[in-house]
Amino acid sequence: MITLQWIYILAGAVFVAFSVLSAGDRANPKRFKNTAFWGLLAVSFLFGGYFSDLMNGLLVIGLVLLAGIGGLGQGKPRTTSPEERADSAVKFGNRLFIPALIIPVTALLGTLWLAEVEIGGTPLFDPRDPTLIALGLGVVLAIGVGIAMLKPPAMAPLQEGRRLMDAVGWAAILPQMLAALGAVFALAGVGEVVGGLIAEVIPMNASLIAVVAYCVGMALFTVIMGNAFAAFPVMTAAVGLPFVVFQFGGNPAIVCAIGMLAGFCGTLMTPMAANFNVVPANLLELPDRNAALNGVIRAQIPTALMMLVANIVLMQFLAFRF
Repeated sequence: MITLQWIYILAGAVFVAFSVLSAGDRANPKRFKNTAFWGLLAVSFLFGGYFSDLMNGLLVIGLVLLAGIGGLGQGKPRTTSPEERADSAVKFGNRLFIPALIIPVTALLGTLWLAEVEIGGTPLFDPRDPTLIALGLGVVLAIGVGIAMLKPPAMAPLQEGRRLMDAVGWAAILPQMLAALGAVFALAGVGEVVGGLIAEVIPMNASLIAVVAYCVGMALFTVIMGNAFAAFPVMTAAVGLPFVVFQFGGNPAIVCAIGMLAGFCGTLMTPMAANFNVVPANLLELPDRNAALNGVIRAQIPTALMMLVANIVLMQFLAFRF
């Protein structure tokens, strides 16, 4: 059976490669800091499940210190030249999208079909995590197809991956950090406290009121936290479950799915979602990239608000009918 641990091992091996390649990149003045950062992240993926909570906590502190003191450097790997990439783009045209499209197609098939495949009575994928496993397999398949199509230098996939991760920097691990913070908040009972405060201010005497409170709360808390996964356990414990599901009888699967989508609307509107909104502004070298509401966020706000309204309407229409 293919389990999620296989994907952790694959990710850990990739970050080991990034760490080793960073150590040999003399063009990066902070190469040893990058080496240590990606190395610690590799250790987390490979051995985090065997460490104690204290050891994992110390590992996270090490990552924070490395990123916080002077930041990471930008690697300059030797791969294909700009001229070679331009020639390749002209040669392959829209076929360049094939490797990128393989990933979501594989993830979809893995969720809908491969999760049901059995060999000798044993499921091919762990039924608890078919989507994440299929996503990892899709990445491997896409890389293989890309190599067969483009025939790049042997180390190009790893070197280009390292270049991209160096460009993203510490923000690459921000989603995991914030999701973990959300879990800590949930265990600390923050959701119940928030729910009590909301109930005192907003009279929950109609399903639409509860739905609006939940969806808007998910978006606002995501703006504050920067990550819908961090907001989800808090707002679901505060409003989603006690009011939308238990009090008014909403379908929990629909409520939670659309609630996450409402949280993603908040992701589009906040600089706290650094890897989504700050990193693109830096990569594009926007003149206002250091502003709280940079050009990327301002362009996304109208869409985010329309999507938030649409999620409220969808939850109200679907959650109480199915």
